Amino acid sequence: MPSVPVLDFGSQTAQLLVRRVRELGVYSELLPPDVDWATVQALQPCGIILSGAAASVYDPHAPALPAWLPASQLPVLGVCYGMQLQSHTQGGKVQPASEREFGPADITLTAAGVDSPLFADLPTTQRVWMSHGDRIEAIPPDYTALATTTNTPYAAMGNAARGWYGVQFHPEVIHTTHGRELLRNFLVQVCHCPTTWQPANFVAQAVQQVRERIGEQRVLCALSGGVDSAVAALIIHQAIGEQLTCVFVDNGLLRLNEAEQVIRTFRETLHIPLVAVDAREEFLAALDGITDPEQKRKIIGAKFIRIFEREANRLADQQGRIRFLAQGTLYPDVIESRAPDRAHGVTIKTHHNVGGLPADMQMELVEPLRYMFKDEVRAAGLALGLPEEWVWRHPFPGPGLAVRILGAVTWERLERLRRADAIFLDELRAASLYRSTQQAFAVLLPVQSVGVMGDGRTYADVLALRAITTEDYMTADWARLPNDFLARVSSRIVNEVAGINRVVYDISSKPPATIEWE
Repeated sequence: MPSVPVLDFGSQTAQLLVRRVRELGVYSELLPPDVDWATVQALQPCGIILSGAAASVYDPHAPALPAWLPASQLPVLGVCYGMQLQSHTQGGKVQPASEREFGPADITLTAAGVDSPLFADLPTTQRVWMSHGDRIEAIPPDYTALATTTNTPYAAMGNAARGWYGVQFHPEVIHTTHGRELLRNFLVQVCHCPTTWQPANFVAQAVQQVRERIGEQRVLCALSGGVDSAVAALIIHQAIGEQLTCVFVDNGLLRLNEAEQVIRTFRETLHIPLVAVDAREEFLAALDGITDPEQKRKIIGAKFIRIFEREANRLADQQGRIRFLAQGTLYPDVIESRAPDRAHGVTIKTHHNVGGLPADMQMELVEPLRYMFKDEVRAAGLALGLPEEWVWRHPFPGPGLAVRILGAVTWERLERLRRADAIFLDELRAASLYRSTQQAFAVLLPVQSVGVMGDGRTYADVLALRAITTEDYMTADWARLPNDFLARVSSRIVNEVAGINRVVYDISSKPPATIEWE
């Protein structure tokens, strides 16, 4: 299958480039910049994209252009750092900018830019998203300036004969108004790549890869109750059948009635072998007095692994050794945690199933969704027959309500948050707003405030509501829910959940905030 891989220099939006390429019908993977040519060649590349980075091309340990790329005769699109690196290695000049550009900017195409295949059928002035401290002061020989801004003399450049192009801005983010069209031009006009890839193609490929890796071995799948782990389980079950056993751990940190729903769906609807483990007391004991969110995530990640190992050993006594542990890890988890295969990435927060894993875990990981995005996983879930109510469930963090309770986690606070969260989600469904938001939840704050209920004074907890809209979960905006709706939710929570007397609504975007509070 032809592809356009993305070389990952460490940008937090590198995986968005992969996502956009796939959305445009061309397969893509995120590869390290030191990847060997044989690996790239196996993907049948018809072009290469160079991602952005937090580094400067002059940093001693800055990621370098792979030695095979100039001789490959493949078209290249450099984005931000990728453009600067291209310029730096091809005879141009990069220097720190007198004024850094972070945020929106307007580019103007040059005469050459208007005629360039990269900007075919695009307006001469466009709003783009910049994020750079260095800028190109001189482009390499045989390159032409394609666009400028008031602060950046070379906002885009190209060598048409060679098919090498660079843009200083980020076409992968939604804030660049014509970024999708620019990427399509690169894929179709420059790389001449067929646009035939679809997310459903992934299922057959993943099944085959799992079958080849697992062979006759047995797999234990960590089932959380979300769409990601459910789709991972279905793919693995299709690949190896009865060699798979799913284990669902009730850690006491789940949403209201979630444990019962998971057990019923897998045992009665999907007919996949499932072991349910009640570990509520274990997790609460391990979290006793812990308030730091990173420590919470690592404790929970390690506890999950130890329980899965324990269950694997117990099952091995009955059925033989279990060598593999399967998880529903997605791209955003890997990107934000700076997993070992993203050496230049920056840690945003440790995801319990990536950076939170203990180094001495006994089983090998199988992660069939590791380089998939949420919308692709949902498409795969529908293709595999997963019930729609599961496919469209909002994401739920692996550490569960532990990272939606700011401060210490206690059973009383968990029950309080569980009931408030259920009210919020029930009202969203009743108002037909659940599908128009991509994630919505309640957060219990470590703050108490004065209130009045009846004729008496109260001093009780503050609860925050969070609802976001997003395409990719790497950037997000707060959902503009109707005022009357928010008033109704607030009234119900204060009246029905003891211990809460104030409800606030989070209107932060990502960035600068994250979707979850911890």
